[in-house]
Amino acid sequence: MLQALRLSRSQLGDSSALVGEYLRSQLSPEGGFCDRSGRGDLYYTVFGLESLIALGAPVPPAIVPYLLGFGLGEKLDLVHLCCLIRCRASAGVLPSNAELDTLLARLESYRTADGGYSPEPGAASGSAYGCFLVAMAFEDLGQPIPAKDRAVHCLKQLQAADGGFANQPNQAFGLTPSTAAAATLLQSLGEELPPGLDSWLLSRVHPEGGFYAIPAAPIPDLLSTATALHALAHMPVSLDSLREPCLDFVNSLWTGGGAFAGSWADSTPDCEYTYYGLLALGHLGE
Repeated sequence: MLQALRLSRSQLGDSSALVGEYLRSQLSPEGGFCDRSGRGDLYYTVFGLESLIALGAPVPPAIVPYLLGFGLGEKLDLVHLCCLIRCRASAGVLPSNAELDTLLARLESYRTADGGYSPEPGAASGSAYGCFLVAMAFEDLGQPIPAKDRAVHCLKQLQAADGGFANQPNQAFGLTPSTAAAATLLQSLGEELPPGLDSWLLSRVHPEGGFYAIPAAPIPDLLSTATALHALAHMPVSLDSLREPCLDFVNSLWTGGGAFAGSWADSTPDCEYTYYGLLALGHLGE
């Protein structure tokens, strides 16, 4: 994803400086990036930090002590533990051998009976989101995902009746972000994708650009658009017909202050949606 983020700079042109200014304005006094309430949060720090790095900016000095303040994430849930691991990798704060063993064991404690991973402790089945988070965390730690075949089995059980992927098994309809996550993860694990998955994603395109999250959604959103484009970029399909309308959609969410909002119904920008704006631009400019 970082490579695609870097490619956004050619689309942004002189506006890259504006994005950098916006991101730096979101740094909290404690050192992390702010959530929508103005408080530092590891989740938003992932998006702010990776966006700054993609723009060629150095890691803000306050980031490292902020991250070290969480220890090994003993008090964090799975989502924030994975965020801590990603931020430490991005900032070059590598764990010792003993710390690595502890982090790997904590990740594996979220394994579900069906072989996947879930953010909910003790869940009966894994989710596409949980599997994606943990697989990326193992990658950030420089380790292969344990018992890969079990994780693949879980992912395949999440394919919905309509051909997409959901976050729970036995669903009628897939979700665009879940389908994109499953496709990206399956490919990274060396698995072939189910036939027709590219067509499923392309069927979620709004006539005016952007991707819907679900078939019944009234408007497209930036999360679905960026993740779908990222998944499609690794499939044998052309994005040429999507470029102009999707660029128009992404540009319609540009706030002018160096940031992106999430949808036409949400005009409030943040680090997360700015990251997804950059990711979408990076793929649309290839």
